Amino acid sequence: MNKRLVNCHDWTEFVSWDENEPILAGKGNVDTYRTTEMPGMEGQAFEGFTLRTFDPKTRLWSLYWVASNVGVLDPPMVGSFENNIGHFFCKDTYNGKPILVVFRWDARNKERPIWSQAFSTDKGKTWEWNWYNVSERVK
Repeated sequence: MNKRLVNCHDWTEFVSWDENEPILAGKGNVDTYRTTEMPGMEGQAFEGFTLRTFDPKTRLWSLYWVASNVGVLDPPMVGSFENNIGHFFCKDTYNGKPILVVFRWDARNKERPIWSQAFSTDKGKTWEWNWYNVSERVK
């Protein structure tokens, strides 16, 4: 979505690459996300990095994200998978407003998983979905 939390209905599609690697004997993974087509960055290289860790006691994943245009590690998104669909939540701010953020991983199709993100300004009563990422495995 081109603009968030302003009732925008315009979207920009672009190509990106994501490399994933398991770590910690399967209790985690890392990925590096790259594109030169990030909206608003006028062809500059954009890189993001995610560290994901799994706590076997709580059965929860924690997802930590940092991006090249900001350089600050975000608070973790925390959640779990059920039937190959994962929901991960955190509190954050957007343009100075407190929000809830949800990431949704739909991994039912292992060859084409879908990641999406939504913001809520009303403590989760309603959500604005503002990012969709359809992945395809390179063969």
